[in-house]
Amino acid sequence: MTLSAALGAVLALALSTAGTAGSAAAATTAAAPATAATTATFGRIAEAVLTRRTDALLDSHRPLRARSAALSAALARSEDGGLSELRARKSRLAALGEAYTAGDTRVTVDRVRAVKGRATAWVTETTTLTYEKIRGDEPPTTGFQAHHELSFTTAPDGTWRLAAMKSTDTGAGTGTGAGSLAVNQPAVTAVAAKTAVAAAAEPVAKRAATTTPVARVPKTSTAYNYAAMAAYSEKYWSNYNPAYRKFNEAGGDCTNFVSQALRAGGWKNDSGTASDYRNWWYDTSAQTDSWVGVNEWSWFGLSSKRTTSLANVYQTEVGDVIQMDFDRDGSKDHTMMVTYRSSSGVPYLTYHSVNTYRKSLASILASYPRSYYYAYRT
Repeated sequence: MTLSAALGAVLALALSTAGTAGSAAAATTAAAPATAATTATFGRIAEAVLTRRTDALLDSHRPLRARSAALSAALARSEDGGLSELRARKSRLAALGEAYTAGDTRVTVDRVRAVKGRATAWVTETTTLTYEKIRGDEPPTTGFQAHHELSFTTAPDGTWRLAAMKSTDTGAGTGTGAGSLAVNQPAVTAVAAKTAVAAAAEPVAKRAATTTPVARVPKTSTAYNYAAMAAYSEKYWSNYNPAYRKFNEAGGDCTNFVSQALRAGGWKNDSGTASDYRNWWYDTSAQTDSWVGVNEWSWFGLSSKRTTSLANVYQTEVGDVIQMDFDRDGSKDHTMMVTYRSSSGVPYLTYHSVNTYRKSLASILASYPRSYYYAYRT
């Protein structure tokens, strides 16, 4: 069966089951438990919507499949607008020499709450995209895991309608990694400008250019094991290391994850007060601000001389770090590690919040063309 036919079959099954489950929910006035059939229906509807987003990025002449009828009118309009944005992102990707030939999106329903014809479902999306061999040195695939909260209501005919869907991975701009988007997620409205900028006494990272071509700056240090950093990141990008605490609900886990990888490659604890950015450590009960904070990590790395600024993001090598300031307010928002570099000079990044594996720098630039970027040699 072709991918297009398979997706059509999924939609048909989702709508058929949705009618049965929705009618049962509308017929009762008491709190309705989330049955296995209802949970499966919600998962199929979510998968159909998210797969359509993924399809919008594919380098294919196959027509985009029909929109699911299980969407409310308002959400259908919103999704159509989002798909237009994703097509524009695809065009920016093409201009940067990148495309995807295939995509696979799967949804797992984590939990459901249903009461009197309304329901909320929390799901995990796992998407894999296959790189088109344009230069010939691309890795096989990139992938990510994203988490969504879906709100359902019953229509007058008793069927379930998906009324709203939002990401639960992106925070409110706390400075620890909030704001990163999955590659198939349309951009959201920018958050209000933050005020947490570096004081005069704190080292200021130099903004990195994003233009190509650029002269390579090979690594010369042998103090750290950069291959071990990359291997750690690619091992735990989706299956978190249980030896460390998670910070997804506290603004984002991106810098915590990069700190773990740096430790795996040889960075040692630098003891002292947890709130002093000049210290960097983690133990069983606490950690420094520089371990988990985007800005604090930058200040620590530069002040300790463990990092230096690179002039261009394309100069990063395996084990190096790139940070982003999404809204260009002077406070950095997101931290990522380079875990693969193609022979033609394209870095690929692996990171948390959203959990992502080998996303090309070109893809990130296409998604955030106006952001500020900072590149660090580790």
